Amino acid sequence: MFKNAFDLYYEGFRSMVVGRTLWKIIFIKLFIMFAILKVFFFPNFLATNFDTDAERADHVLSNLTQPAADKH
Repeated sequence: MFKNAFDLYYEGFRSMVVGRTLWKIIFIKLFIMFAILKVFFFPNFLATNFDTDAERADHVLSNLTQPAADKH
C-alpha cells in the first residue's frame, strides 16, 4: 500500500514540467521568509533583554498569565 502511494507521487513529480518551476518558486519564497526576514525583522527579544533563563521564564509566565486588560 505504501509502495503504491510512493510510486504514485514519485512518478507524478518526476513527470511534472510546470510543477517543478512552481515548487522551486515555493522553496525560494520559504527560504526568503524564514532565513532572511527572520534575521532582519524578528530579533530574539528574550535573549537580548534578559540575562538568565530564569528571567526569561518569569517574563514569559507573567505575560501568559496576566489578564488581557492588564497588558495595555
